[in-house]
Amino acid sequence: MRVIVQRIESMKDASGNLGKRIELVEENVIPSFAIRPPSEEARMVQEMVKIIQQQIPVFGARMQLYQPKMILFLTEQEYEQLGVNFAVNQVYDVILSNQTIKFRKIS
Repeated sequence: MRVIVQRIESMKDASGNLGKRIELVEENVIPSFAIRPPSEEARMVQEMVKIIQQQIPVFGARMQLYQPKMILFLTEQEYEQLGVNFAVNQVYDVILSNQTIKFRKIS
């Protein structure tokens, strides 16, 4: 599965040890498709939306739906032992095999 690092926060565990909370989400893009409006009013609204999308790029971006996939709570020592330097917005392939979890960074 492919995940994105959405958030990294500093935290303390129950014993007071410093650590990290790493939130990984699975990204799914909602497909966009053209709808032919049945009425003149609907066509006019569709044209207005197109104009707004051109003027304000945020509205023109493809909508993405993020689904929480995995949250890691690691002490600093565990984070070092894992050997993965997580960064926000970095994409990883997560491989689950033979009772292990592996992270492969996507460039």
